Amino acid sequence: MVVDGPPAGFAQRDEAAGGNRRSLEDDLVGDRGSPVRRRLIAFLEQQTGQRLGDDLEAWRRYAWSLPDEPHPEFAAFKAALYRRIDRRMGLFFPDRAKATIRLDEIDWGGVTVNGIPPLRYPKVLPVRDAGYLKDSHIVFGIVVDGEARAYPKRILAWHEMAVDKVGGVELTIVYCTLCGTVIPYESVAGGTHYRMGTSGLLYRSNKLMFDEDTNSLWNTFEGVPVVGPLVGKGVRLRSRPAVTTTWKEWRTLHPNTTVLSLDTGHRRDYGEGAAYREYFATDELMFPVSQRDGRLRNKSEVLVLSLQPRDTPGAVVPVALDTRLLRSRRVFSFEAAGDRYVVVTSPGGANRVYRTSATFPDQRPGPTIVDASGRSWQINEDALVLAGDETARAPRVSAQRAFWFGWYAQFPQTLLFK
Repeated sequence: MVVDGPPAGFAQRDEAAGGNRRSLEDDLVGDRGSPVRRRLIAFLEQQTGQRLGDDLEAWRRYAWSLPDEPHPEFAAFKAALYRRIDRRMGLFFPDRAKATIRLDEIDWGGVTVNGIPPLRYPKVLPVRDAGYLKDSHIVFGIVVDGEARAYPKRILAWHEMAVDKVGGVELTIVYCTLCGTVIPYESVAGGTHYRMGTSGLLYRSNKLMFDEDTNSLWNTFEGVPVVGPLVGKGVRLRSRPAVTTTWKEWRTLHPNTTVLSLDTGHRRDYGEGAAYREYFATDELMFPVSQRDGRLRNKSEVLVLSLQPRDTPGAVVPVALDTRLLRSRRVFSFEAAGDRYVVVTSPGGANRVYRTSATFPDQRPGPTIVDASGRSWQINEDALVLAGDETARAPRVSAQRAFWFGWYAQFPQTLLFK
């Protein structure tokens, strides 16, 4: 498949190849020392009294430190700017657009609209026909109403989104490679089926998706519209749990699983580790974010949850758990948002979170785990089930992996367990 790029003069970045990123600012004002760039720096210094020199990222960080008081025509400016890259991008910023995020923190991701093409109802294979996968290859596994499906990282990293149907449920599986997170969302909310695409834009290094009907931009971590006509309409996509594990562990646990075929309709190097190799190999970021936290390295993997306190409707408590902690304590209990939770980590590294009133000591889990009272609980994809009493269930909670920097940039008030 050939994807049209930006017009001449703009350097499109091959995201999945992990190439060097040339910023939109560089494309617009030239390299260091260019006349346009010198005039821009002089203007900024005159208007602000700051002396940040020719460091455009420093100027952006300074702007982000100021209160968010955008000019009434700022959305129109963003629309005119991004239309130069792809005319469809202008639709994401209607006149005086409603927004719940800072428009000045929206970045061009280096590609056009759907320039990283989503997979739409991709072909799948049974286990016996998936010989292209080795035991150690990483897959993202989901189960919906008893139907299991695996999405190999080596495929999904090239597409960052898969629109699919599993267990009779329409899903939009979003993979933000920059933030390291895969989230399956139900595509239907409030009776409306949202057909999603990749906008080519980022917010705090997190991809922004959009819906084809209204061209509203959506936050990938939360599944809510953040810019455009749907803002304030109370729309939120329901997330489903996903695990990151090895192909061997997933197919052993789910022998009837299906898995994506290499026949995607696109020409890509789907070899294990080929996509984003350079980006994943370092702790460096490809795009700046307004704030970081040094308690963990930028790309330390964390298991993340957005918990809703029962006594505060509409409130959200963001939680992150260092996966190194979860590897060393494979049954880990914690309390947050007024409830108790337990994380069960498999030998292959898959993390499953359950809300429970029971207390579980650390142990090596098998098919079951034992609580502090000596009761045995069966580990299932949708719940922990008390042995001998199937009515006693601890429901599974949606949780995903993410890079620490990406989660913290979105949710600096995060409760961190490390």
